[in-house]
Amino acid sequence: MLHKILKIHPKDNVLVALTDLKAGEQIEFEGNEITLTHDVKAKHKFAEAAFATDEDIYMYGIICGKAMNAIAKGEVLTTQNVAHKTSEFTGVRDFKPWNAPDVSKWADRTFMGYHREDGQVGTANYWLVIPLVFCENRNIEIMKNAFVEELGFAKPNKYKSFVKQMKDLYTQGKKEEIATLSVETAEQDGESRIFKNIDGIKFLTHQAGCGGIRQDSEMLCGLIAGYINNPNVAGATILSLGCQNAQPSILREKLDKINPDLKKPVIILEQQQEGTENTLLTNAIQKTFLALTDADQLERQPAPLSKLTVGLECGGSDGFSGISANPSVGHASDLVVALGGKTILSEFPELCGVEQELINRCTTDESADKFVTLMRAYAASAEAVGSGFDMNPSPGNIKDGLITDAMKSAGAAKKGGTSPIVDVLDYAEYVTKPGLNLLCTPGNDVESTTAMAGSGANVILFTTGLGTPTGNPVTPVLKVSSNHILAEKMDDIIDINTGGVISGDKTIDQMGEEILEHIIEVASGNKKAKAMTLNQDDFIPWKRGVSL
Repeated sequence: MLHKILKIHPKDNVLVALTDLKAGEQIEFEGNEITLTHDVKAKHKFAEAAFATDEDIYMYGIICGKAMNAIAKGEVLTTQNVAHKTSEFTGVRDFKPWNAPDVSKWADRTFMGYHREDGQVGTANYWLVIPLVFCENRNIEIMKNAFVEELGFAKPNKYKSFVKQMKDLYTQGKKEEIATLSVETAEQDGESRIFKNIDGIKFLTHQAGCGGIRQDSEMLCGLIAGYINNPNVAGATILSLGCQNAQPSILREKLDKINPDLKKPVIILEQQQEGTENTLLTNAIQKTFLALTDADQLERQPAPLSKLTVGLECGGSDGFSGISANPSVGHASDLVVALGGKTILSEFPELCGVEQELINRCTTDESADKFVTLMRAYAASAEAVGSGFDMNPSPGNIKDGLITDAMKSAGAAKKGGTSPIVDVLDYAEYVTKPGLNLLCTPGNDVESTTAMAGSGANVILFTTGLGTPTGNPVTPVLKVSSNHILAEKMDDIIDINTGGVISGDKTIDQMGEEILEHIIEVASGNKKAKAMTLNQDDFIPWKRGVSL
């Protein structure tokens, strides 16, 4: 039945409802007549044939669960009758040559980017201000209040103007008129920027740097070093207290490891050496302002598409994500790789069940072994605290059809397309090899996007079926909707809509090409990611304890 149901892979034994289906409805599929035993909501799955207890359930051609009890033909799959199950993986590669897509029409295309001295090219030009330890968060906020509005980087706050209008009406004795006000009519001041080639100053805060295990502080320094080296960053101001675990010397070591010939200005000030807070802030503000005058001299210039490093993320996933948004992003990833660029697939808990497929795509035994080691260590650390990858689906995921982690993972992995895996990186390691890279991060949206920017992503594609406002301070995050309803309902956060794949109006290849074109526009500064427009500057370093 066209546009009503879908069988994702010939090996599957469940069907996906593309629209709401009613109990008693007769479904005919490939000569098989199925009578639905219950209502089936769009995005959910039902049995193509009867399942016996413990029988394997296949989606995307792999095991995605098992029947907890007998399931009738036409019965909807739920958390009450299906349990998490995945296939075992050996760690032995079965690598096959890749059939790369035709990218001839983009061969001579460029984007307008900021060329750094080390050969990287930024899609934006930001100055970074960040503490080495949470003790300096207050001083970061003081600097932010001093800089952002005065330099014209503050986005007009219509809600502030809205409150002012309500206050004025109340003081005038016109309380009854408050209920008729609209936030859209609130007067807003326009911005007046003096630095035309700087996209903004990003003031980041966090709760790390001391008090935890030393390894977490070292990884924080590695993450910050990655942000400084990110091609979208012109330079950085770092505030240190002095006595914390995350020492400036560790940050310098991490910078030397990532880029021993770093030419970017990095201003490091230590409060316990500077003396008074006034002295610290005065010096930090003066040095930062003078550095901004130099950073503003850089202008966008043409760059080949091979200079793109694209992060691949999903969050707020639904039952359509693995059918429309994720494979469309996967095709865009394949196009970028075929053009000589880099892509990053992360979220290791959401690769559970597809390990062997990814192992087979690794170009070297070394990368395959590293992936197996990282996956098994991560799974063991989760189990050690009474959790596990099987507890990964969120209530929202389950409500919209992703009832096991394996089911979620099989769809999530589609973001990585079909290209070979050229490298496997642990958290805070920097991407250097053109092609698809695996990066060990949690499945948590913000921890993962934070890590990808720290590993060099200059654009991030973020698929969602339910809607999530996640962004990143220095890297544009493009939200890709899996369905039409979300794209219309939350159009303020959605950049690209792949709902046409579900309705049958677009193919995955067509959507992948549209996504690449959108990337080029954003990378050139012609369009802004909506997350950037909304100042969604989310930054959460991963504490290497368990985070799923």
